[in-house]
Amino acid sequence: MKLIRFGIVGCGIVSQAHAASILALDGLELAGCYDHSAERSAEFAAQYGTKAYPSYSAMVADETIDAVCICTPSGLHADQAVQALREGKHVFLEKPMALNAHDAARVCRAAETSHHLITVVSQNRFRADVLRLRELIQNGSFGRLVLCDLYMKFWRDPSYYANSTWRGTYAMDGGGALMNQGIHGVDLMRFLVGDAKLLRGRAKTIVHDIEVEDTAVAMLEFDCGALGVIEASTATAPGFSRRIEIQGERGYAILTDVTLEKLCIDGKMLVDLSVEADAGTASDPTQLKNEGHLLQLRNFAAAIRGKEELLSTPRDGYEAVRLIEEIYQSSKL
Repeated sequence: MKLIRFGIVGCGIVSQAHAASILALDGLELAGCYDHSAERSAEFAAQYGTKAYPSYSAMVADETIDAVCICTPSGLHADQAVQALREGKHVFLEKPMALNAHDAARVCRAAETSHHLITVVSQNRFRADVLRLRELIQNGSFGRLVLCDLYMKFWRDPSYYANSTWRGTYAMDGGGALMNQGIHGVDLMRFLVGDAKLLRGRAKTIVHDIEVEDTAVAMLEFDCGALGVIEASTATAPGFSRRIEIQGERGYAILTDVTLEKLCIDGKMLVDLSVEADAGTASDPTQLKNEGHLLQLRNFAAAIRGKEELLSTPRDGYEAVRLIEEIYQSSKL
């Protein structure tokens, strides 16, 4: 098995999930890190017994590095991904791919030109209940789909924004409840039900003292014919788990976070659980666990070795950004 050596850029909260996943998988090595804070970079390197690079350019120019995990603020993602691809690195990129569809397309073109792989972290796609629900939808178990609704009623304490130089800004966050917190749900909805066109969107800032939205809603029509809504917020205390509700002519399903809470087909209740309503990252982003990252990183490594296809493709990363950008543009009309 060919050893794949990873470098990590950005040594904040989410980098811990990346590092833990790299160390947990055979055939992968954490070979280095870089953070704009030399102190944080050195601490991260000491924690994981790896090398701290003096700059991002130095890390991606190192021919012994095969792939880069990009864990920096969102506004840096596109340029750093393009730079890594041009240096011949595979890229494991935290969401969002970019802050707008134009830059997301630029990243996709760079991947095509470089002939290297890029995947945007969409770790929820890899969970067992999500894959089960997707299979049920694709094999027609619900009949014709009628509604697909996505609810992301999260909470972020004001200190989440106040203690950061970039969160909640247009320049580096690109958006709030949708582009930052909600993009995982948008990607998951599309993964399950397929592409959709926007009918109308509205985004506004109601509670938090930030530039970007803390609340947004949208109406959608899916290519399959179903209608749906998105509700997203970071201003709904105390924070509630993400819910996706699927209704069809033969039954329905409720996915709470990544757990299939309800499943009813042809009048038979196949799953009927009670799931905690406010848990984990819905109210505290530091509670992020790495199970999903590990599963996606395993797929990424297998794709690099030519043994699997990426379950999260560059187009997937682009489409999530495109839809969110359309909601923002609709809100300005």
